[in-house]
Amino acid sequence: MRRHKQWPLRPLAYSFCSSSAETVTNSTVAFPLKHVTKSNFETTLNDLRSLVKAADFVAIDLEMTGVTSAPWRDSLEFDRYDVRYLKVKDSAEKFAVVQFGVCPFRWDSHTQSFVSHPHNFFVFPRQELTFDPPAHEFLCQTTSIDFLAKYQFDFNTCIHEGISYLSRRQEEDASKRLEMLYGEEGIDSTVETEDLKLVRLSDVLFAERMKKMINEWRSGLLHSGNASSESPRISNGSTQSTETVFYHMRPALSLKGFTSHQLRVIKLVVGKHFGDLVYIHSNDKNSYSQDFVVYTDSEYDKENLMKEAKDERKRVGERKIQYAIGFRQVIDLLSSEKKLIVGHNCFLDIAHVYSKFLGPLPSTAEKFVASINNHFPYIVDTKILLNVNPVLHQRMKKSSTSLSSAFSLLCPQIEFSSRSSVSFPQQHVKIEVEVDNVRSSNWNAGGKHEAGYDAFMTGCIFAQACNHLGFDFKQHSQSDHLAQNEKLDKYINRLYLSWTRGDIINLRTGHSNADNWRVSKFKYGNIVLIWNFPRKLKAREIKECICKAFGSASVTSVYHVDDSAVFVMFKNSELVWDFLTLKQQLESSDGPVSVLHPLSKILEGGNTGAADYEAYKEICSSHISKIVFSDQAETVGVKSRTRPDPQGETERKEENTVVVTPTASDLIDTFLANRVEAKAG
Repeated sequence: MRRHKQWPLRPLAYSFCSSSAETVTNSTVAFPLKHVTKSNFETTLNDLRSLVKAADFVAIDLEMTGVTSAPWRDSLEFDRYDVRYLKVKDSAEKFAVVQFGVCPFRWDSHTQSFVSHPHNFFVFPRQELTFDPPAHEFLCQTTSIDFLAKYQFDFNTCIHEGISYLSRRQEEDASKRLEMLYGEEGIDSTVETEDLKLVRLSDVLFAERMKKMINEWRSGLLHSGNASSESPRISNGSTQSTETVFYHMRPALSLKGFTSHQLRVIKLVVGKHFGDLVYIHSNDKNSYSQDFVVYTDSEYDKENLMKEAKDERKRVGERKIQYAIGFRQVIDLLSSEKKLIVGHNCFLDIAHVYSKFLGPLPSTAEKFVASINNHFPYIVDTKILLNVNPVLHQRMKKSSTSLSSAFSLLCPQIEFSSRSSVSFPQQHVKIEVEVDNVRSSNWNAGGKHEAGYDAFMTGCIFAQACNHLGFDFKQHSQSDHLAQNEKLDKYINRLYLSWTRGDIINLRTGHSNADNWRVSKFKYGNIVLIWNFPRKLKAREIKECICKAFGSASVTSVYHVDDSAVFVMFKNSELVWDFLTLKQQLESSDGPVSVLHPLSKILEGGNTGAADYEAYKEICSSHISKIVFSDQAETVGVKSRTRPDPQGETERKEENTVVVTPTASDLIDTFLANRVEAKAG
């Protein structure tokens, strides 16, 4: 989901279905997009497996409930690549994926065209497991929800019919919990006699009534020898009922309408007073629970029955886990087939894929790229293709490389396929769409900002970009692998950590283009973070205060994080040490110097914090997200502090130390000396 794409409002596309294969060419139809919910997920997944296996590449796109959990967590100009990763990590961990577009593309040598299969999956992190599962929580950013609503996103379908999922880590945790409950060494809490004390009079009376009823039922079985003898009745018009049935070929009393507490009391009664009876709680795969009191012939039979019931609960639990995996099966499919994955400005998309379907995101960008490369070895970002490749950059004619603009410029014959009167003389790659065995080459434009259609657009851009790079698809065969083509090698596995900064990270090596001319102006060792200063101060005033103390050329620039915090870029790293040391000295002094000093305007109020760039990274790494940055810094617990000298010196030379003197005249002399020294430098 990309907040800044602008499109005219159009209705959502609908599925174009048929049971037989045919080609539609004589009229335009609504864009044939396959919508997938939990009701048709299993059948769609079976078809998708063959489509992905035969595909040359698979385009993806995601729609999310938000992008940034606080304004300062947005991508800022002075964010180092590792900090930018932390901001992406925060976004992927806190917001939900509500639509996932998957569009396999396969080259058809007979029609000399790419055949695409766009799928639009509705996804919702529903809680499917009942045995101690982790609760799903996510944030919604109002601007993102408003954006989705503007483009007629179907929230009801998403919530009620969306496909749930478990990540690989969640599946492992659920399996471990199941093993703890029902494994060989596990404790099955449902069959153990609980330490329940009957204190309330109502419990005592209920226990006696159940004891009498069960005893009558048992006596009827033993005396008549007929398992179908009449079941004891519950009086007083209660909804509770009992029925004599068979459980695992043994006569049993089925219990219905009892509360969970009443069932615990019955379980206690059976365990204490009936040696040949056993209480059994059973769950089927639909979480429908049944409770029985079962008659056994011997202690050996009783132990076997309890083991059978325990094993059955384990099997049901395992089936529930497999069912709960849900949409992650699509991710497992893409990963196992090792196909070329194509996205557009997709680093956040890939981070969401990892967080939602693999496991917790690693703490650093280096660890993330090493891990993601194991699961998806071939990823290409069409936005990088369009900006980095000279041919494509020239073809874009300096226009926007947003998904919408790129699709309109590179693929006009596809976007306007319904307008037969429009001619496109330039060479292009033909694209067809096939959904449910119906192939179409004429359609109206689809619903922009639907993940399935955006994935289709992304794949079309990639196919056309490959054409401009000199790919001869007419010579292409099924055995050819686009991901290993030398024309693409320099673009594969390189993603934008920050498009605004041009910061590209290599998924093969984990390295960022730190020498990029757009980011080289930031020397992070020269930066001081200041927060909680008087809100009335502007960046210009803060710079003036510091320059009065350290010289007119000491500060190169000041950047606002938000209204409560700024970054001050010093001329060199030594000035960072001097500033932090001076601030500490001024705050510890209550003499006239601290009042008259130029920095007093910044330190007014006594709550101003300051630290180096690493403190900013520490703040961004926290899961907390306060709206105001100064609140974030205080909540995280990053206090005003100085760092060791970059050169490792434990002592500073006296001539390089800004001395805080006790008199105003000495202070003025120090300021004048600093100014003369700065001018001389």
